[in-house]
Amino acid sequence: MATEIPIMDMSLYGLDVVSEKEVDTVTIRSLAESLCGALRDVGFCYIKNHGFKQSLIDRIMSVNRTFFEMPVEYKSTYLRQESGVTYGWVPRETESLNLTNLSDYKEAFNYPPTEGIVLIPDLKDYKETMDEFRTSCIRLVNRILDLMSVGLELEDRHFLRKCHQAIGEKDNKSSLRALYYPEIPTNKDIKPNQVRCGEHTDYGSLTMLFQDDVGGLEVCNQQGKYVPASPIPGTILINIGDMMQRWTSDTLIATKHRILMPNDEMKKRRSRQSFAFFVQPDDDVMIKCLDNSNKYEPISSLQYLQERLAPTY
Repeated sequence: MATEIPIMDMSLYGLDVVSEKEVDTVTIRSLAESLCGALRDVGFCYIKNHGFKQSLIDRIMSVNRTFFEMPVEYKSTYLRQESGVTYGWVPRETESLNLTNLSDYKEAFNYPPTEGIVLIPDLKDYKETMDEFRTSCIRLVNRILDLMSVGLELEDRHFLRKCHQAIGEKDNKSSLRALYYPEIPTNKDIKPNQVRCGEHTDYGSLTMLFQDDVGGLEVCNQQGKYVPASPIPGTILINIGDMMQRWTSDTLIATKHRILMPNDEMKKRRSRQSFAFFVQPDDDVMIKCLDNSNKYEPISSLQYLQERLAPTY
């Protein structure tokens, strides 16, 4: 498969490395520099040998397919509220990530934080699987953030990790999001220019994406051409968002990506699933240029996210 997106080997600092404290900075520096190079030049990177259990990925695909295939009446019980709360079910054609396009032909479920939330589907093994998945995501994210801190030559290798200490709690807006792109029935009239997911950049500091084998994601390269970000077995796709680009004074880049309607008739008859772990700094973290250039005014993580989310729905 031809791709312009680098593939990084995480074996030196993946989850299979039981004690990360025993790994010194010198050991991971080359990996860190390569990672930041990919996020600087492309904005996306595949990682392999990351230590994330494939069996857990398979389970989360299964329990969420069960949810998305439930009747609308059932899913509506878990509907995302319009009061500024981001968790819950997002029905088909509710969002428009590219505001010049029609609503995206997809639906989603945003999994809530761990504290005081009851809006969780009552399906067998759902909560247990999602909680375990998020825990593994957080562990891997922490290691990726360490690599980024080293690659950005920050004095503290754990600086970015320390800015994300409350992931999964109420004071951090990181989001585990299940995405479902329904099959396109033969009797369904797709509107002109409608897409599965409109061209956009992500908002936060980092995204981890888990794809099924259907494919369809495309990434815009520096020449303005969209190239496939096809699923590669055993890998996770990572990219940064606008907040991290701002934080690094445009050293790292947030890259546009999209999912068009498939042209292939067989692919039209297949649904598509993916899971995105959208990583945000803790709400009160001030996003101030890491190089002290003051290229952008400081802004809190929470305020930045609120400003970005407002036009989406």
